[in-house]
Amino acid sequence: MKRFFSRFLLMMLAIAVPLMASCNKQSAEPNVSEPLTDIDGNQYRTVQIGDQIWMAENLQVTHYRNGDIVPEVADLDEWVALESGAWSYYDNDPEKGAAYGKLYNWYAVSDPRGLAPEGWHIATEDDWRKLEAFLGMSGEQIDDVEFRGVEANVGGKLKAVGTDRWNEPNSGATDETGFSALAGGYRDNDGPYCFFGKYGAFWSSSETENGRVWFRGMTAAEPGVYRFSFNKKCGFSVRCVKDVE
Repeated sequence: MKRFFSRFLLMMLAIAVPLMASCNKQSAEPNVSEPLTDIDGNQYRTVQIGDQIWMAENLQVTHYRNGDIVPEVADLDEWVALESGAWSYYDNDPEKGAAYGKLYNWYAVSDPRGLAPEGWHIATEDDWRKLEAFLGMSGEQIDDVEFRGVEANVGGKLKAVGTDRWNEPNSGATDETGFSALAGGYRDNDGPYCFFGKYGAFWSSSETENGRVWFRGMTAAEPGVYRFSFNKKCGFSVRCVKDVE
């Protein structure tokens, strides 16, 4: 009986260990969701992270949800003077735009005509916090500003891997979420383009008490996520989250 029980345990282990390894392997893979199409016909990959569904590419749309145009503004002085929605390509280069998406000012993000596709919204501050908590950022760090979540490699889990879309060393990058954050740089509030290949900046739709806006940033040199508030005239990348039904 004892010998039979030992053999039974060995058999169960032989079955269970490969199954556990398989399950662990599957859980590390991105949870791909249904593709999303915007009003212009651009199609985006999407991924489920926790109970949220995020776009896995930067927004490219040139029309609001009602069909009105979001204008491209390349000129530096015109960009600085804006108090309405606009976008530009980094360095006014369409090839960069095709790979990294458009850079939108916050007036476009907050426009009531809707920049996000139907059934989706621009990520809020709460959306970003929920994502960071799911990826292991501590409750104390979530309220902090500047770089947080370094120990949990929160930024690394969100960044595209390799050095095609990020400068070296692309610290911590695993993209295990499938979010595939890119180092598309940003357009500063006084007009110049900054930190292409080194930095990815993403709007939230949430204002601060002092009239600025929360955003998230990731860098090639850090595995954390940068949280700070910025001027509404800046041009940042945009990611959308699916509305909860």
